[in-house]
Amino acid sequence: MSVVILDFGSQYTRLIARRIRELHAYSVILPGKSTVEEITAHDPQAIILSGGPASVLQPGAPQPDEGLFDLNLPILGICYGMQYLVLHFGGRVILTGTREYGRARLIQCGGPLFAGLEDGDLQVWMSHSDAVTELPPGWRGTARTEDNPIAAVESPDGRMFGIQFHPEVVHTPQGKIVLANFLRIAGVVLDWTPSRTLERLLAEVRERTDGGKKRVLLAVSGGVDSSTLALLLTRAGIEHIAVFVDHGLLRAGEGEEVEKLLRPLGVNLVSVDASERFLSALAGIADPEEKRKIIGREFVAVFTEEARVHGPSHFLAQGTLYPDVIESAGSEGSANIKSHHNVGGLPESLGFKLLEPFRYLFKDEVREIARLLDLPEDIRERHPFPGPGLAIRIIGEVTPERLRVLREADSIFISSLKEAGLYDHVWQALAVLTAARSVGVVGDERRYGYILALRAVTSVDGMTADWARLPHDFLDRVASRITRQIPEIGRVVYDITSKPPATIEWE
Repeated sequence: MSVVILDFGSQYTRLIARRIRELHAYSVILPGKSTVEEITAHDPQAIILSGGPASVLQPGAPQPDEGLFDLNLPILGICYGMQYLVLHFGGRVILTGTREYGRARLIQCGGPLFAGLEDGDLQVWMSHSDAVTELPPGWRGTARTEDNPIAAVESPDGRMFGIQFHPEVVHTPQGKIVLANFLRIAGVVLDWTPSRTLERLLAEVRERTDGGKKRVLLAVSGGVDSSTLALLLTRAGIEHIAVFVDHGLLRAGEGEEVEKLLRPLGVNLVSVDASERFLSALAGIADPEEKRKIIGREFVAVFTEEARVHGPSHFLAQGTLYPDVIESAGSEGSANIKSHHNVGGLPESLGFKLLEPFRYLFKDEVREIARLLDLPEDIRERHPFPGPGLAIRIIGEVTPERLRVLREADSIFISSLKEAGLYDHVWQALAVLTAARSVGVVGDERRYGYILALRAVTSVDGMTADWARLPHDFLDRVASRITRQIPEIGRVVYDITSKPPATIEWE
């Protein structure tokens, strides 16, 4: 059973899914144009129509399958979704010519969707250019702002609702109450918990591998996703080989740490040192997407060789997460932001089937599974690290010298965060070696050194992120340590750009 979210291109659709799961209901995102058959395949208990950049008045505006309303399911329309509901059932929507974007206040609200919030004066986040001016027959308005007399609507039978604001973003502090009210009204079963998810994952991998009899080959990176997957296979009693490929682009001491932590847990780990191979392939390459493709290609080649060495396996297991899938393929109205090394697969000639148990989980959900599986905290709480490693944290060509410089700087930054008790307060922290050099003074000499950028962000699932407000005196100490201990670096800067508009990584 699920809450199906039909995506019409909103940048916040993934946040809707996260909030619903935080309320212990399983949610799944489908393209807005999905057929009724595709929707019902997910056993929906309720439907949410997302926002989107289009106007419901423009020709060819995206619309759900007409048969959606024959399902007689509770529906919540958010922004574009609300405008579509109003227009579909005979109301009037106009293009205002101006875009209302940012904070607003509900000065009046009522009805079951706003239970517990009837006093009004609620801060909400708006993002729309269309406005509802006339309600469909029998519908009623349930909220308004100073500038918008119809900020929420409800159908005559109390089964469909529309809201003009975004309840899923943090800028609507009480938005989660609105979503919880909708789930309550819809009678959604709230059984999406970590323990139930672990039970389902164990059953799924056992079923797919014929009770653990079919061998699984797993790529382990040392991050929480693949490490948790290795432990899941071990706990499920499935024959497996976990291959750890050291591509020479890891952080300081990471290869040794992975072996030290995973082997005692019963993971059948095989380590391969392919660093020279990867660095040779990357020589002279500066384009970030080209670097990603080369690393992905070489990884496939190394992994293919290892697969043949260790004999036949039936499945390739990967720690692919929902954001990986979303950013690589996108959904309706969403762009392909970047390619991911683990979204794709190996050559068909190997005869593998893909096993991706975490494909519809967010990282914080995987961390909860890791906790239940007793994965050591050093791995469980480790910051995300990209598959291409430090190669995409070096702007321009990857060379042994530049890798050494970045590795040392990254080690200083991360160790300083841990020493100051700040590591667990940020989602991800990293250092970026830029392609620029800057003049500096060392002693009585002028010297041109690398410009190093430090970045730390706060987030829940990595789909959106805000830059971390690290203390100025801490940043001062880190910058001093880096420039003092690494003479090749002449200047340190701190990145204060959120996602969006930026991504977390620089490349």
